[in-house]
This record gives sequence, structure tokens and C-alpha cells, in this order.
Amino acid sequence: MITILLLSIGTGLGLWALALWLLPPRPPLAALIRRLNATPAPPVPSDWGGGWAVRMGRPFTGPLHALGLPVRNVRRDLAVVERSIDTHLAEKAALALTGLLLPATVAFVLTLGGRPLPWAMPLGGSLALAIGAFLLPDAVVRAEAARRRAAFRHALSAYLNLIHILLAGGAGVEGALADAAEVGHGWSFHRLRRALTTARLTRTSPWTALGELGDELDVSELTELAAALALAGTEGAKVRASLAAKAAAMRARDGAEAEGQANSATERMALPGVLMAFGFVIFVFYPALIQIDASL
Repeated sequence: MITILLLSIGTGLGLWALALWLLPPRPPLAALIRRLNATPAPPVPSDWGGGWAVRMGRPFTGPLHALGLPVRNVRRDLAVVERSIDTHLAEKAALALTGLLLPATVAFVLTLGGRPLPWAMPLGGSLALAIGAFLLPDAVVRAEAARRRAAFRHALSAYLNLIHILLAGGAGVEGALADAAEVGHGWSFHRLRRALTTARLTRTSPWTALGELGDELDVSELTELAAALALAGTEGAKVRASLAAKAAAMRARDGAEAEGQANSATERMALPGVLMAFGFVIFVFYPALIQIDASL
């Protein structure tokens, strides 16, 4: 009984830690405001620090690199979330090793308690957990990159509106690009400002830098914007009307996506109610079924 109790406590703590890692709690608004106004800390080299997973999996990053990991799509997602490839591979290796050893540890503890399991159960559990844990960081990075791309598209819509206003006021294309990027805040506008600054320092056209940024982040709207600006800068094409139309189209698409997400959330809210109703029915009819079975 004590062994089962200890295993239950350990399993619960492990599931709770996994849930916190997958769905971290949202910080309060006051903490986010302090973070925006705080002085940025000096950059830390990528080979310093790191959590337990990074320290545990760091020796396995070399073999994973030799296998060609991560693949191209994951590399682009890592560039979007600004995460080191070595850190990502170390987390994958550490989680896979943990998933591989956890069922074997449980089986060993049960064997010490006098309740041995068939060898196939811990072996199958180890393989399944190791594969799932190895693929889990890729799924987390993919979801975070999708959220960042959606936020970037939302910021790009506002950026297009600002460019359109500046062009209507008589500004040039390059001046409108730089001035509009200075207005906004956040990660999206920071990437736009950095791309334009790089273009200015390397004496390349700003639309070329924006096109490269669109390819790096896999945001087709930014690539299309760079192509339209290139026509305006080299061919003298009228770009105001096309920017206004593109901004309106992006706003309409953002509104449709927000409505779809709201409808999806509404549908998901019905699932807990159905489960509660099902549990209530079982709770009510279970004693009657037991009595009927006993009478037979």
C-alpha cells in the first residue's frame, strides 16, 4: 500500500510538472509592464546557464547534429522564436532520455515491492514515452512560432497603415518605411527596425531586407510587401493604393481568423459540460445497476 501511495504521489508530481512546462501560468499585467520598462540585461552567451534539460542533454547535441537535426522547418520555427538550436536539441535529448528511463524505474520499484510487471510493458512504455518526449519540443516550438507569426501579421497590418499615412503626407518610400517602424513597439516592430537598420548599414535597399526577413520568418505577406515596395522604388509604381488594399485585406482576414477562433473556443467549452453530465448519469444510475446485478 505504501509503495502504491508513493508511486501515485510521484506520478502526480510528474504530471503536474509536465503540465506547468507545457502550459506555464500567465504572468500578471503589472509584471509585464515592469518587464517592458525594465533596463535590458546584458546578453548571455548561448553556452552558459540553461535548465536541467539543457545541462542533461548537452552531450547529445553533437550526434543529433550529425543526424541532420533539426530539419529545415524546425530551424525556421526556432529562428522565429529566437531559440538556440543547441538548446533545442539538448531539450529533445533530455526529454527522450527521461521518457526512456521512467517506465524502467517504475517497473524496478514495483519489483522491489513484490509486484513485478511483464517485461513487455515497461519496454513498450519506454519506447512510446521516449518517442513522444523527443517530438514534444518540436510541437511546442511549432505552436509558439505560429503564435508569433500571427502576432507579426497583426503588427504588419498596422505597419502598412502607418506607411500609407506617411506616403499620403508626402514622405518618400524609404523614409516612410523607417519612420513607421519607429512608431511601434514589441517583437514584430523590433525585427522590422533591425532589418531596416541592417539595410542602411550594408547600403542595400530596404525592400530587399524586408523580403529576406519575410523569408526568414516564413511570412508571405511581408514578402509581398517587399515586392510591391521594390516596384515603387525601382519602377516608380504607385504603391499607396496597393498598400491600402493589402492592409484592408489583412484586417479582414484577421477578423475572420479571430471569429473562427472564438467559435472554436465556444465549441470546446461544451465538452466539459458533456463530461459532467455523463459523470452525473453514471453517478445516479450506478447504484441501481449494482442492485439489479446483485438481485440476479
